[in-house]
Amino acid sequence: MDPLEGETTSASIEYEPVSVKDVLVEMKDTAELLIDLSYSAVLHRSEELATEVLRLEERMDVLELRARMSLLMAARKPADAEQLAPVLGIVGAADGISDAAGDIAKIVLEDMGLPEAMRAALPEAAGTLVRGVVDPDSPYAGRTLKEIDLESETGVRAIALRRGTDWLLNPGPNTRVEADDVALLRGPDSSIGDVCEALTGEDYEAPTVEAPDIDDLERAVDTIIHMKDFSELAVDLAYSSVLFDSEELAEEVRNLEVEVDAMQSRFEAWTLRAAADASDPVVLRGLIQLGNSTERISDTAIEISEGVLRDIDVHPVVQMAVQESDEIITRVVVDPGSDLDGTAVTAGVPDADSMMSVIAIRRPGEGWLLVADADAELRGGDVLISKGTRTAAADFRELATAEP
Repeated sequence: MDPLEGETTSASIEYEPVSVKDVLVEMKDTAELLIDLSYSAVLHRSEELATEVLRLEERMDVLELRARMSLLMAARKPADAEQLAPVLGIVGAADGISDAAGDIAKIVLEDMGLPEAMRAALPEAAGTLVRGVVDPDSPYAGRTLKEIDLESETGVRAIALRRGTDWLLNPGPNTRVEADDVALLRGPDSSIGDVCEALTGEDYEAPTVEAPDIDDLERAVDTIIHMKDFSELAVDLAYSSVLFDSEELAEEVRNLEVEVDAMQSRFEAWTLRAAADASDPVVLRGLIQLGNSTERISDTAIEISEGVLRDIDVHPVVQMAVQESDEIITRVVVDPGSDLDGTAVTAGVPDADSMMSVIAIRRPGEGWLLVADADAELRGGDVLISKGTRTAAADFRELATAEP
């Protein structure tokens, strides 16, 4: 059965004046949520989450058409076309992420099969994300997120709400939770179950997994988890390169894309070797589709930063759209002898007077290190990819600079 049977899956779309900035913001937020949802659907083998991915994918198609219509209306002379061409690339990239996420969701919906090793590895990679329908008798129904104070009390955050066919992405403190809303929640294992039960009035069952028993399969799964993390990082960096019109950040996107391509080659090799020892090689079919879709996500990052790489002026509407994000991603090089040289980093937090979190380190000659995977010590020459506020980013850059 079609998971969206009974719903309108296509409709006539006519041109209407819309804010290109607002559409781009919604496309960016939707793309990020799609990646999150699709991997969580695989983790939980959840048809409900996978169906939400397809609903969001359909929403992305509408946003893409509206954005293209508006951009076509805005191009009145050759100079406009030159500036708007990269914007079309960004629109197409967001739709590409949507298509890749939809293919990941279909691994669950079409029951392609996925080894237990994948489910054992994904909790650390994707965290715990659940979907629940708000019960009318829930203590959360009819209250704002500020009144509920969910995140500070439990560590659980509402990342999106769906009310009928309308989506509320990145809900804020004044967003009211209503009965029958579909809520997407992320939080720690220790509290997500209690919150879900209070929200839905139903028992929550945590997924159970088995440890992998094939070495080559375990290597393949480890590789694809790194591909996922690097692909997400590449997309974040690409948007930041547009915001700052930064060729340096755009080059890091290209470096990450090369790394993901190399990972995919290793992933394919491990998967083929694992097939020889697997009792049912057919269950690897979903894993192969997951690898291909993950690699496509990293390819879209290049499309987002294409205009920067080609030294085309960034259209102001794109910068305004990306500026809607509360946090920014920056790239700094650690000078030998600076305050950061020799500093320990634990779980992304540097042992320094800074509010920035280090996401990844590129060490010339050695490659990439995702700091969430391991503790590290910063060295002179390291290229740091970090996340934080604009003020914290300026202070962090000073820590990375050696005094003359």
